[in-house]
Amino acid sequence: MAVKTLFVDPSRCIGCRACEAACRECDSHKGESMVMVDFVDREMSVATQPTVCMHCQDPVAPCAQVCPVMAILITPEGVVQMAEPSRCIGCRNCVYACPFGVPKFDIKARLMKKCNLCYDRTSQDLKPWCAQACPTQALWYGDYEEFINQREGHAVNLTAFGTQTVQTRVYHVLPQETPKLDLMALLNKAGAKAGEEADFTREEAWVL
Repeated sequence: MAVKTLFVDPSRCIGCRACEAACRECDSHKGESMVMVDFVDREMSVATQPTVCMHCQDPVAPCAQVCPVMAILITPEGVVQMAEPSRCIGCRNCVYACPFGVPKFDIKARLMKKCNLCYDRTSQDLKPWCAQACPTQALWYGDYEEFINQREGHAVNLTAFGTQTVQTRVYHVLPQETPKLDLMALLNKAGAKAGEEADFTREEAWVL
């Protein structure tokens, strides 16, 4: 059976925050939203980015790996749960370990909170509330084959952080024509350019 998951497409996001409102209805954290709609640059752009837990698979959930009391459990389907209140000691290791900056620490509750993919719904083959409410399908729920057949864009679940690659259960959707970004090549190019400018400045100073 194909695994259904969440597909996040920032190009479709209109910043309506319907996902945040819907997320507050989830029974596991009723009244709070575990989805964050970030404004990329309010002064220059209307672009927005919905942020949810990516449910890391390889390496398996860095947040769970660094928890000293095993408060963050992973379901057989690969859904990384938010911290179990009876176990969480508020050390915040998970907050620092997440490569996507997703877990949030509730100071009053002394508890890490994050999206758990509406497990009360998805375990019964229902859509997460955020995908159910999104009017533009910037948050879309389905399996990879359905995505290929029904949607445009390039779905990726591999994210590189320097030399480390993280595979996630949740997909980011990129425009079909987006080329792979080689960050190391860009950094090397920027470093070389900075070196050339420094040499040029030294030559100018010598002439003066």
